[in-house]
Amino acid sequence: MEFNAGQIAALLGGALYGNANAKVSDVAPIESAEARHLSFVTEEKYLSYLYTTKAGVVLITRSLVEGKLKFPEGEGKAGGAFILVENARGAMGQLLALVSKAMNPAKQGVEQPCFIAEGVAVPENAYVGAFTYIGKNVKLGKGVQIYPNVYIGENVTIGDNTTLYAGVKVYAHCVIGAGCILHAGVVVGADGFGFEPDAQGVNRKIPQIGNVIIEDDVEIGANTTIDRAMMGSTIIRKNAKLDNLVQVAHNVEVGESSFLCAQVGIAGSTKIGKHCILAGQVGVAGHIEIADNCIFGAQTGIPNSIKKPGMYMGYPAIDAALWRRAVVKFKQAAKEK
Repeated sequence: MEFNAGQIAALLGGALYGNANAKVSDVAPIESAEARHLSFVTEEKYLSYLYTTKAGVVLITRSLVEGKLKFPEGEGKAGGAFILVENARGAMGQLLALVSKAMNPAKQGVEQPCFIAEGVAVPENAYVGAFTYIGKNVKLGKGVQIYPNVYIGENVTIGDNTTLYAGVKVYAHCVIGAGCILHAGVVVGADGFGFEPDAQGVNRKIPQIGNVIIEDDVEIGANTTIDRAMMGSTIIRKNAKLDNLVQVAHNVEVGESSFLCAQVGIAGSTKIGKHCILAGQVGVAGHIEIADNCIFGAQTGIPNSIKKPGMYMGYPAIDAALWRRAVVKFKQAAKEK
């Protein structure tokens, strides 16, 4: 697809400087972009590239430059253009969403072979890929996109415009909201890890008879697993985003608009608040609560409840500033040895 700078500025509501007719058909980082590329700047360290980049159009976060920088004119940019927006990364995301939609239009129809239980209605504008299995009493929303080799167990509900990519498995009785995206290999509703040793020390399985509820606008990365509850529900609240290879155990609740990055593991019956960020490989113990608006650095271990918003690091998780000071002391102590 090809856009010119004037069209992009109008779409984003941005302030245009330079050649309104500059055309772009691809994207690239500002330091390596050519005339056909759209690029963006959101950090001060990249501002120097504005004078040397060959990019046809550059989106710039307004607060970085407004009143601070005189823009190079067209001759220094080979006829290119700058567009000032409130958030260049977010604006880039808007444009990429349009391009992605054009490149990957929604599919329709039912491919064969597949199995759809008797009585299950597939909306006219939905898509069901080959080798998919859909069990009894499943309810599919309008515009759902179910790619090949997906398994959907009995009594599952899937909301409007939700996409299940190839190889997703949704066990019986689970609920997935509208506008969700589940990437390849996601497993929703496998049994929670529940066992109890008997008098002889033999581990006996505790049946997991609950389900998983995923609310609207949730995205779940490849090979992430969300276990069904022992009783009640494991819940992923609306707009939460889970990266690849995340493990959510039984009866966990993940709060609205929270981020769980790669290899996060959350043990059973823990509640994560709203707008939290758990960076890569964060481990969370079971039966605890984490307040809203908490950020945990990579590989943080959380054995106890966190009651105050803030940034935490280390094991056990403590205030990030305190952890950084402690690390300095650790290094000093090591040198003294």
